[in-house]
Amino acid sequence: MKLPLSWLRDYVDVDLPPAEFATRVTDAIAEVEGWEVIGEQWDPELVRVAEVLAVDPHPNADRLVLATVNVGDGPKTVVCGAPNVAAGQKVAFATEGAMLIDGHSGKLSKLKLRAIRGVDSAGMVLSEKELGLSDDHEGILELPGDCAVGAPLVDAIGDVVFDVSTWANRADLLGILGFAREVAAVTGQPLREPDRSYSESERSAGDFVSVTIEAPDLCRRFTASIIEGIELGPSPPWMQQRLIRAGMRPINNVVDVTNYVMLETGQPLHAFDYDLVRGAEIRPRRARPGETLTTLDDIERDLDPDMLMICDGEGPVAVAGIMGGGNSEVSESTKTVLLEVANFHPGSIRRTSTQLKLRSEASLRFEKGIGPDLASYAQDRALHLLEQVAGGRPAAGLVDA
Repeated sequence: MKLPLSWLRDYVDVDLPPAEFATRVTDAIAEVEGWEVIGEQWDPELVRVAEVLAVDPHPNADRLVLATVNVGDGPKTVVCGAPNVAAGQKVAFATEGAMLIDGHSGKLSKLKLRAIRGVDSAGMVLSEKELGLSDDHEGILELPGDCAVGAPLVDAIGDVVFDVSTWANRADLLGILGFAREVAAVTGQPLREPDRSYSESERSAGDFVSVTIEAPDLCRRFTASIIEGIELGPSPPWMQQRLIRAGMRPINNVVDVTNYVMLETGQPLHAFDYDLVRGAEIRPRRARPGETLTTLDDIERDLDPDMLMICDGEGPVAVAGIMGGGNSEVSESTKTVLLEVANFHPGSIRRTSTQLKLRSEASLRFEKGIGPDLASYAQDRALHLLEQVAGGRPAAGLVDA
């Protein structure tokens, strides 16, 4: 499990050096196998947070622009070729002498200033690759809007990511909040809970969908919520950054919220395009002979009657606790989301995952056993975030079977 220290600190104060923190965690909670310091090579004087004030054409080059940035000591002009640079952004800015990853060679090198097509550049606005965060060199890194102008970049987005090996009987440690609860007990610091508040529309979730559990021995709880008015797009930079550091790839704001809450609470979630749920009904049941499902990885799966499926009024739409189906996938046309947060029998998920040779972050957690009470907690947290980052409006209440 990847454990970003900055994320952990949302819930519990940690002021220990990485080595001492790793020792205390290993002695009392779970084994820390190692850690990575993000931003170790960023000189706090030379690599700082800047705000883009204006973007103007380069007088001598069509593919370059002149970005005016403020680093806290007056405006500076930077020659930039990134297609995504825009006024109002917070960006990473480096000046001469900073050690950066060369975007072409991939090697660490010292930044030297020079005129570019006849215009002097005061520094450089940076991509993720130049900062050593990823291989993305297509555009500049956009920082969270609350980063302070002029602050050392290492203070703004630097981090320590621990690699932790958890125990088979401790599913709670596969959520950062559960891990924070243990850290709070060990260090004596108070635990802070994440915000789970959200507004509700006048319509009830039960007006949209019904849930009937046909295999109660395999599906111990199924909750469904409805979110209307979804505006699908990229998730905000702070969320993308946390997902990447925890080992997951950002996809879009809806899917990212489900992954974010899973990493945070340890409870898997799945989002369906409500308009693709046939018959406005959900039925967790065993697969029927001859049924198949093309999962989100574009592979058609032959289903066994012992496998638990999430079905709508016409057939399977997800392999329960493992992966969704392409026939109900959230896409650019999605306006209303049906959010599933459920609880499944660990042995059933393990058998199905093995038979299909399909393991996921969700199945890993279900296989270790999750308490049914966590479902409503995760629903509330996800509805709060979907309202914040996807413009959604949750229907009143949950359908809880």
